[in-house]
Amino acid sequence: MSLGVTWAKAWIRTSAAVMNEHRVELINLDREIGDGDHGENMDRGFQAVLLKIDDLSSESNPGDVFKFVATTLISTVGGAAGPLYGTAFLKAAVAVTGLPELDGTALVALLTAARDGIVLRGKAESGDKTMVDAWTPAVDAAEAARADGADNLAILLAAAAAAEAGAEATEPLVARKGRASYLGERAIGHRDPGAQSSALLLRAAADTAARV
Repeated sequence: MSLGVTWAKAWIRTSAAVMNEHRVELINLDREIGDGDHGENMDRGFQAVLLKIDDLSSESNPGDVFKFVATTLISTVGGAAGPLYGTAFLKAAVAVTGLPELDGTALVALLTAARDGIVLRGKAESGDKTMVDAWTPAVDAAEAARADGADNLAILLAAAAAAEAGAEATEPLVARKGRASYLGERAIGHRDPGAQSSALLLRAAADTAARV
């Protein structure tokens, strides 16, 4: 099962709905260890994407969709999330440039490039209590699934499950990056909002692949 522009657009539409649905949850998570705007920013950014996604050419490919998402998020999302997610989607777009359909190898390349973009922009690594703690296990799980011969849906399901576990695993960590790092041990017991929104995004990718 390959994934083309229909999946890419549907993933983004699903993500917009999910970010809207979980807006308050993300606000509350960010209020505990950040400045409380993550949910509002993510919802605003994806709603802006939603308004214009149908304007993309009928000849668009997945890379075109991700590049559009990147530029829209960078221009509309405040705080750290805009540059981080924007860079993730931009690097993902480059990884699959020109491909009309994504096979398992391309899908893993997309996820890896997105994670690497976040690392490049945020200068964070695993264990820093950031969205990297969701993305790195997701990439590892996706690569392992691909190596075992899994199809795209199974790859995305593995990535989503690993991201969710990774987000949960940020709760006992002391933050070493971002605003939460100023709290020291007071950040322990709170889930990183960026890791949670990343898990939501990757679950949306898998749920969409199951439908298209």
